[in-house]
Amino acid sequence: MSEANFLEKLLDGAEVEWLPLGDVTQYEQPTKYLVKTKNYDDAFETPVLTAGKTFILGYTDETDGINKASGNPVIIFDDFTTANKWVDFDFKAKSSAMKIITSSDDNKFILKYVYYWMNTLPSELTDGDHKRHWISNFCNKKIPIPCPDDPKKSLTIQAEIVRILDAFTELTAELTAELTAELTARKKQYNHYRDQLLTFSDDTNVEWKPLDKVAQYSKTRISFEALDETNYVGVDNLLQNRAGKVDSNYAPTSGNLTQYKVGDILLGNIRPYLKKIWHADRIGGTNGDVLVIHPTDKNINPRYIYQVLADDKFFEYNMQHAKGAKMPRGNKLKIMEYNIPIPYANDPQKSLAEQARIVDILDKFDALTNSISEGLPREIELRQKQYEYYRDLLLNFPKPMEEAA
Repeated sequence: MSEANFLEKLLDGAEVEWLPLGDVTQYEQPTKYLVKTKNYDDAFETPVLTAGKTFILGYTDETDGINKASGNPVIIFDDFTTANKWVDFDFKAKSSAMKIITSSDDNKFILKYVYYWMNTLPSELTDGDHKRHWISNFCNKKIPIPCPDDPKKSLTIQAEIVRILDAFTELTAELTAELTAELTARKKQYNHYRDQLLTFSDDTNVEWKPLDKVAQYSKTRISFEALDETNYVGVDNLLQNRAGKVDSNYAPTSGNLTQYKVGDILLGNIRPYLKKIWHADRIGGTNGDVLVIHPTDKNINPRYIYQVLADDKFFEYNMQHAKGAKMPRGNKLKIMEYNIPIPYANDPQKSLAEQARIVDILDKFDALTNSISEGLPREIELRQKQYEYYRDLLLNFPKPMEEAA
């Protein structure tokens, strides 16, 4: 069934009127619900909320000034970021930069219908934007209300849309939870096998070599103008670059960068990106926040070095030796002192074969757990996109001529 036919059947001849969001909803400031202390503890009962990605900041033992959303659900709206959340449990608020949204008339407008529609709105934020948006912008946005002159029929249509989207939301949440649990299990399995494969017994012929004996960090320069845009890597898009994508807020437009080559290992070199690591499959350039490790020993498999450095032990070592207080950076000299275990170092052919065996096993787990374009993370992303598709379809009412123009 096409979008148009689906909506026509749902409306069953009802007209749709686009009303200002400020007429359909009402709001209050969270002043009387603000938490007074930061003494958060998971043992406490009442969650402290923000409308942003973190959502639940912690739990408080304060008993006064609690919003009883378990009985009357609300939408919380961040006035500066326009992020919003549906809340159907009791809570306290962290910031005064929040609006608590309710329906202006429950007999005409279902609040959860409003919530679903608000999430179809594209972001209109611009860089450096720091203003309140509800009064100046959002309350004037037009929301489609089916036959508002027939409240009973309108509520029936709104409720049906909410019912369908609730079902999709629940299904998406269940599938995402299953996939996330699977992803967590795979990561644990990956870490287990890495520990097993990179832990050598006393009687194994293994030699520990500092990283600077088998690799060096690159100082070769390349101009930004010489690069294709997909070949720039900064800490913010280090892992996205696996798929050749760039989504960088800090990409330079000119100047010299550090060059990386196929087979090089790129390490995030500034906190909180010290754990980010990528094994380059193309030539490109990066900024000073990324350290380029260039393997130099032909008897060491570059992917083997990558797997050793992808281990949490290296992350902990890197954090321990990071320099600087405000924004710690990796210590290049200490990084290059990190010991790499070389199996059968006196027999290069046997050593390379053992390295290849280890790499083959760990690469399979690496692709499954960390790849952006394949594996479980991709499945989770597809589930979310599927939900968004049906949500937008259900709420894609025809706009009046002046709105569509």
